[in-house]
Amino acid sequence: MDGENSPLFDTERAKGRKLHRVFATTVLVSIVWIWVYRATQQPPSTAVSGGRRWWWRGMFMAELWFGMYWVFTQSVRWNPTYRRTFKQRLSQRYEDQLPRVDLFVCTADPKVEPPMMVVSTVLSVMAYDYPPKKLAVYLSDDGGSELTFYALTQAAIFSKHWLPYCRNYKIEPRSPLAYFKSASRPSNTKQDQDYTNIKKLFEEMKDRTENVMNNGRVHDELRLEHKGFTEWDSFTSSKDHATIVQVLLDQNEDAEGHSLPKLVYLAREKRPDHFHNFKAGAMNALIRVSSKISNGPIILNVDCDMYSNSSDTVRDALCFFMDEEKGHEIAFVQYPQCFENVTKNEVYGGSMRVIFEVDFHGLDGNGGSMYIGTGCFHRRDILFGKSFDDESRIDWKMENDHKETLENMIEELKNLASCTYEIDTEWGKEMGLKYGCPVEDILTGLSIHCRGWKSVYYNPNRKAFLGVSTTTLDQTLVQHKRWSEGDLLVLISKYSPAWFRLGKVNPGLIMGYLIYCLWAPSSVPTLYYSIVPSVCLLKGVPLFPAVTSGWFLPFAYIIVSITAFDYLEFLRCGGTTKGWWNGRRISLYKRTSSYLFALLDIILGSDLSFVISSKVMDNDVQARYEKEMMEFGVSSPLTTTVATISMLNLVCFVGVVMKSTLMDKVTRGVYYETMAVHVVLCGALVVLNMPLYWALFVRKDKGKIPDPVTVKSVVLALFVSTVLYFM
Repeated sequence: MDGENSPLFDTERAKGRKLHRVFATTVLVSIVWIWVYRATQQPPSTAVSGGRRWWWRGMFMAELWFGMYWVFTQSVRWNPTYRRTFKQRLSQRYEDQLPRVDLFVCTADPKVEPPMMVVSTVLSVMAYDYPPKKLAVYLSDDGGSELTFYALTQAAIFSKHWLPYCRNYKIEPRSPLAYFKSASRPSNTKQDQDYTNIKKLFEEMKDRTENVMNNGRVHDELRLEHKGFTEWDSFTSSKDHATIVQVLLDQNEDAEGHSLPKLVYLAREKRPDHFHNFKAGAMNALIRVSSKISNGPIILNVDCDMYSNSSDTVRDALCFFMDEEKGHEIAFVQYPQCFENVTKNEVYGGSMRVIFEVDFHGLDGNGGSMYIGTGCFHRRDILFGKSFDDESRIDWKMENDHKETLENMIEELKNLASCTYEIDTEWGKEMGLKYGCPVEDILTGLSIHCRGWKSVYYNPNRKAFLGVSTTTLDQTLVQHKRWSEGDLLVLISKYSPAWFRLGKVNPGLIMGYLIYCLWAPSSVPTLYYSIVPSVCLLKGVPLFPAVTSGWFLPFAYIIVSITAFDYLEFLRCGGTTKGWWNGRRISLYKRTSSYLFALLDIILGSDLSFVISSKVMDNDVQARYEKEMMEFGVSSPLTTTVATISMLNLVCFVGVVMKSTLMDKVTRGVYYETMAVHVVLCGALVVLNMPLYWALFVRKDKGKIPDPVTVKSVVLALFVSTVLYFM
């Protein structure tokens, strides 16, 4: 089936869809039955007086929310789609007509994103199995650091030896940091000698770069090695400097006489009186500057910590764009965000494996994956605001006729990346990545879908990109606060999936977006369910039916079936039992802290900020992380909230145990029969929080919960439980 009309990619539907739909229907019936119970049954007499009636009504509202949210989650499980590419067909038909591809790598701060990590990512995308003359690599340095620029000049020199080595021995991965960390010495004598030589060159480059980093500046004698360092003569600070554009490689050859990709350094202009729009602003500057240098019709953007793990990635992506039948409908191809440093049992739920192994395949089946800001190939013309129509096909051969001229262009390029260029333009609105949102990627992808385009999610067996996940609880909570805050802003934006283009965008895709847009509001019912049933357990006020009641069955079915399904789904995605349990804990912490504070920030109109997760880890933190010990050693409102709620659950559970010891056998039996669901919920929360209690009262290392947080959480938990108990 390799004829001229054979597709360049294949689409398969997930197996077992009908069985899942039957299961989902039974769950929905149980959810509705619970709603009927809340709406028709009277609260027990012990819960009627005073404000306690509101406890019952609050449970009803929380369960309404959970039920509707669960329906949204089923949209991505209803029709999952899996893709397969045929690269050999692409080569047979289009090898001489392959389009130019511009590769964007973004970094912002050399202190939290080490230059050696950054340039290893750059080298990994330079070494793609693709005609080098048709590749152009751009490093956007939003920190404007001469340290990062120095590292890139060294990488440019090293690439002349690294790319031939990758090409000759077909190695994977092609990030030198990752390769030398994982590769064993070759058994072949010739390759072993080349391996020794290339590793020596790499170590020398690494030593030079790290020496400069340790010194904190590039010494004068080193600055003479490249004329580009003169750009820093008038440099004021990372937030106040002119545009810096330097073309490090252009029509250069490697050590074997083969062409090298273009390599360009860009630090856009920054001024204190001009808002820079974070990563979205950097990306838009890259789009404009690259349009004058290489103008590739396809653009890949990756974060500096997400190195290429597969040399075939570009060709895989082009199988979708260049497919004769369906390629013209596709705006972007999104790869999963995978991490190499996640521990076996994912102590912080860092792999997000269910999102990338389930949710995104389901989104693809509904018309398109989200754009998540890294590991994504875009059609350039669509980033300029083009809508889908009958003229959406690209003549790839014609697009290759771009003329490469860099002479007398530097001033024009600097203007394109200046602070004032976008004034009174559509950049950030209808052109480029969208502004005004911490998750500019999600908003940009949604706006593209609203213009009629489709996207593709491709999740190959060999992961296309590997990065670094968070390694402390505080990093995880802060990161998810930003994400959930941004997703809520998407919900209330012009392109909100709740109303924009309603009826013209696949309803399943709208529901898929809502799963993430409603992260922040979901904090309220989760917080309610985490506190009120526990307090009512201590008070002896039943908010759920007794075990002997027929109304108990839908609650029991929901608890058992959803838990079992969630567990089996996680295992099917390659996780472990302990990893699933850790994921439940982190999900609870995110919902009761990150999402809650994100919601409050939006309601109160707090200023939004972009926090870069540090990629540098203390040795002690690293050791605890590898042992899968949770790192609590930061005092912050997020960790204080998590600790307080956990302590409240413990106070209630211990109080009930003590209370039950004073009951006679018959009274105790009736009590637990009536309060069974309460006991299960509160008991599960206590067991889930065991690592936190250990960090509160037992651990002595630096990763324990700080003493001020311990004191505040205990006092607050006792205060809240006392107030609620006497309500």
